[in-house]
Amino acid sequence: MLDDLFVPHTLESAPAEARPIMEGTARKFGHVPAAVALMAGAPQVLKGFLAANGAFEQTSLTPLQREVVVMTVATRNACHLCVAMHTAALAGLEAPAELVENLRERKPLPEPRLEALQLFTLAVMDRRGAVTDEEMRAFLDAGHTSRNALEVVLGIGAYTISTFANRMTAAPVDPAFQPFAWEGEPT
Repeated sequence: MLDDLFVPHTLESAPAEARPIMEGTARKFGHVPAAVALMAGAPQVLKGFLAANGAFEQTSLTPLQREVVVMTVATRNACHLCVAMHTAALAGLEAPAELVENLRERKPLPEPRLEALQLFTLAVMDRRGAVTDEEMRAFLDAGHTSRNALEVVLGIGAYTISTFANRMTAAPVDPAFQPFAWEGEPT
């Protein structure tokens, strides 16, 4: 049985390289999230995700736009933990309920610019970056820029690390995010 292959580390059991990261995460969240405790078994993966995510958070995309990218990746990859966490983040941003519901259910978004962002994110994922001229034009015509297009790639990269690691390790949804639990399958 492989049930004990991935161990949720504590500050005491984690590899030395992961401990400072876990301590910082605990200060930020008040606890070490399960995903971090599990990723700590490979400190470079944890560092890589946090570095990519930190860079993504500094892009010119708004917080709401970044959440659209993250939720699109998370639902596409069926990461229950990421969907729950980022539904909570959307609640914190006071995102409209219809937007949140449509993101979770993979439905068209009510706001055209955000819908264009969601469709572009899916196109980048589906085509491994080689989007068509029509897909790029639709994205640009919705008010996005070439810079935004590359920033979408960064968001996809960061959250591919997270969603894949969370699925591989079967990271559970932390109690704080249980109200936002989601059950979905990859598309």
